Amino acid sequence: MSLGFTLIEVTITLTILGFILLIIFGAFRLGLSAWEKGESTKEEYENIRIISQLVSRQIKSMVPYKVKTQKAEADYIAFEGKPQAMKFVSAVSMKAKQPEGFVYAIYEFKEEAKGEGRLLLYEQRALNKDLFGETPKEESGVSLCEGVSDVRFEYCRKGDPEKNLSETWLEEWNAKEEEGLPNAIKMTIDYKGGDKGKLPLILLVSIPVRQVEMLKPLPTGSRSVIQQRLQVPSQ
Repeated sequence: MSLGFTLIEVTITLTILGFILLIIFGAFRLGLSAWEKGESTKEEYENIRIISQLVSRQIKSMVPYKVKTQKAEADYIAFEGKPQAMKFVSAVSMKAKQPEGFVYAIYEFKEEAKGEGRLLLYEQRALNKDLFGETPKEESGVSLCEGVSDVRFEYCRKGDPEKNLSETWLEEWNAKEEEGLPNAIKMTIDYKGGDKGKLPLILLVSIPVRQVEMLKPLPTGSRSVIQQRLQVPSQ
């Protein structure tokens, strides 16, 4: 009686052992992939939570800044609401570590290749310029949210019982015609093609009623004086 193993038995044993190792390795890879996916999702939602808080804080600190132009046209409140962009003045800056007075903020959805896009933020000091008369430099924008298919803004017009008007959500807001700021703002972020079954992110922010702040044009040359005092580099 032979105490050894035949070649066929060794081959079968190695084959079974190989299958077992393959199953164990596959389970390990699956578990590692699930853990990495969970960590990535956790980090992504944490970033979204932080960005949502910052955006909500800046929008809620919106100021009805009234710009007095040097032209013949009437003064206007520095706010412009479009379906995929919004411009306003806020008392809170998302870019500056220390408060530096009012800032002129622009939120804009920029569509890129393959149906993806990103939400950009532009900020600058609200000094003496005609805020809507300049286009911000693209390189000065900060990407708040990437890999999204769409970002939409909606603007709430409060109801007026005397005129028998109910509360309405508008796709655009003309501050000159409305003579004020919206009652609330809704921002909806859609992920690419319903990516990973994610539901749209909806941020709803109410706008507190504040007294109108006047921003008058400054005399020629005063801008450089302000920049020296605040140590702001010339643009």
